[in-house]
Amino acid sequence: MVGIVIVSHSQKLAEGVKELAEMMARDVQIAAAGGLDDGMMGTSYEKITLAVEEVCGHDGAVILMDMGSAVMTAELVQENLKDDMVRLVDCPLVEGTVLAAVAAAGGADVVEVARQAEAGRQMMKLQ
Repeated sequence: MVGIVIVSHSQKLAEGVKELAEMMARDVQIAAAGGLDDGMMGTSYEKITLAVEEVCGHDGAVILMDMGSAVMTAELVQENLKDDMVRLVDCPLVEGTVLAAVAAAGGADVVEVARQAEAGRQMMKLQ
Protein backbone atom coordinates (compact mmCIF):
# COMPACT_ATOMS: atom_id res chain seq x y z
CA MET A 1 0.00 0.00 0.00
CA VAL A 2 1.23 3.50 -0.84
CA GLY A 3 2.34 5.52 2.18
CA ILE A 4 1.70 9.20 2.81
CA VAL A 5 3.95 11.86 4.34
CA ILE A 6 2.52 15.19 5.48
CA VAL A 7 5.07 18.02 5.62
CA SER A 8 4.17 21.25 7.39
CA HIS A 9 5.92 24.05 9.21
CA SER A 10 3.74 23.13 12.18
CA GLN A 11 3.86 19.78 13.96
CA LYS A 12 0.31 20.37 15.25
CA LEU A 13 -0.98 21.02 11.73
CA ALA A 14 0.74 17.92 10.31
CA GLU A 15 -0.63 15.76 13.14
CA GLY A 16 -4.12 17.21 12.70
CA VAL A 17 -4.16 16.47 8.98
CA LYS A 18 -2.89 12.97 9.71
CA GLU A 19 -5.66 12.44 12.27
CA LEU A 20 -8.33 13.55 9.81
CA ALA A 21 -7.01 11.33 7.00
CA GLU A 22 -6.79 8.32 9.34
CA MET A 23 -10.48 8.75 10.13
CA MET A 24 -11.18 8.14 6.44
CA ALA A 25 -8.56 5.44 5.82
CA ARG A 26 -7.40 3.65 8.96
CA ASP A 27 -5.06 1.08 7.37
CA VAL A 28 -2.92 3.52 5.39
CA GLN A 29 0.58 4.31 6.65
CA ILE A 30 0.64 8.08 7.25
CA ALA A 31 3.50 10.01 8.83
CA ALA A 32 3.49 13.62 10.01
CA ALA A 33 6.73 15.53 9.51
CA GLY A 34 6.01 18.96 10.91
CA GLY A 35 8.08 21.55 12.66
CA LEU A 36 11.68 21.42 13.79
CA ASP A 37 13.22 18.95 16.23
CA ASP A 38 13.07 21.51 19.06
CA GLY A 39 9.33 22.05 18.54
CA MET A 40 9.72 25.38 16.78
CA MET A 41 8.03 26.21 13.47
CA GLY A 42 9.96 25.17 10.39
CA THR A 43 10.81 22.16 8.28
CA SER A 44 13.33 19.45 9.03
CA TYR A 45 15.16 17.46 6.37
CA GLU A 46 15.75 14.70 8.92
CA LYS A 47 12.09 14.50 9.99
CA ILE A 48 10.92 14.27 6.38
CA THR A 49 13.51 11.63 5.52
CA LEU A 50 12.57 9.51 8.54
CA ALA A 51 8.87 9.88 7.74
CA VAL A 52 9.41 8.70 4.17
CA GLU A 53 11.47 5.73 5.38
CA GLU A 54 8.70 4.90 7.89
CA VAL A 55 5.85 4.71 5.36
CA CYS A 56 7.51 3.87 2.06
CA GLY A 57 7.26 0.19 1.29
CA HIS A 58 7.55 -1.49 -2.09
CA ASP A 59 4.42 0.41 -3.28
CA GLY A 60 6.02 3.82 -2.72
CA ALA A 61 4.93 7.00 -0.99
CA VAL A 62 3.57 10.44 -1.72
CA ILE A 63 4.70 13.59 0.04
CA LEU A 64 2.27 16.47 0.51
CA MET A 65 3.54 19.86 1.69
CA ASP A 66 2.05 23.09 2.95
CA MET A 67 4.24 25.84 1.41
CA GLY A 68 7.59 27.56 1.03
CA SER A 69 10.48 25.80 2.72
CA ALA A 70 8.34 22.69 3.25
CA VAL A 71 8.26 22.31 -0.54
CA MET A 72 11.96 23.06 -0.96
CA THR A 73 13.00 20.67 1.80
CA ALA A 74 10.73 17.90 0.49
CA GLU A 75 12.23 18.38 -2.99
CA LEU A 76 15.71 17.97 -1.52
CA VAL A 77 14.69 14.81 0.32
CA GLN A 78 13.17 13.34 -2.83
CA GLU A 79 16.23 14.24 -4.89
CA ASN A 80 18.59 12.61 -2.40
CA LEU A 81 16.48 9.46 -2.07
CA LYS A 82 16.70 8.86 -5.83
CA ASP A 83 13.53 6.76 -5.60
CA ASP A 84 11.00 6.95 -8.44
CA MET A 85 8.38 5.53 -6.08
CA VAL A 86 8.46 8.66 -3.89
CA ARG A 87 6.36 11.43 -5.42
CA LEU A 88 5.79 15.04 -4.42
CA VAL A 89 2.20 16.18 -4.85
CA ASP A 90 1.08 19.75 -5.58
CA CYS A 91 -2.32 20.03 -3.91
CA PRO A 92 -4.18 21.55 -0.97
CA LEU A 93 -2.74 19.86 2.10
CA VAL A 94 -5.92 18.74 3.86
CA GLU A 95 -8.06 17.83 0.86
CA GLY A 96 -5.16 16.22 -0.97
CA THR A 97 -4.15 14.13 2.01
CA VAL A 98 -7.66 12.79 2.54
CA LEU A 99 -8.06 11.99 -1.16
CA ALA A 100 -4.64 10.30 -1.22
CA ALA A 101 -5.44 8.24 1.87
CA VAL A 102 -8.73 7.02 0.43
CA ALA A 103 -7.06 6.12 -2.87
CA ALA A 104 -4.22 4.30 -1.09
CA ALA A 105 -6.69 2.40 1.08
CA GLY A 106 -8.45 1.30 -2.11
CA GLY A 107 -5.23 -0.21 -3.46
CA ALA A 108 -4.26 2.49 -5.97
CA ASP A 109 -0.65 2.64 -7.13
CA VAL A 110 1.61 5.61 -6.37
CA VAL A 111 0.77 7.37 -9.66
CA GLU A 112 -2.97 7.11 -9.04
CA VAL A 113 -2.65 8.15 -5.38
CA ALA A 114 -0.76 11.26 -6.50
CA ARG A 115 -3.37 11.94 -9.22
CA GLN A 116 -6.22 11.63 -6.73
CA ALA A 117 -4.48 14.00 -4.31
CA GLU A 118 -3.94 16.53 -7.10
CA ALA A 119 -7.68 16.40 -7.82
CA GLY A 120 -8.05 18.27 -4.54
CA ARG A 121 -7.11 21.42 -6.45
CA GLN A 122 -10.42 21.23 -8.32
CA MET A 123 -12.68 20.65 -5.31
CA MET A 124 -15.28 23.35 -4.92
CA LYS A 125 -16.46 24.02 -1.38
CA LEU A 126 -19.20 26.46 -2.29
CA GLN A 127 -21.45 26.50 -5.32
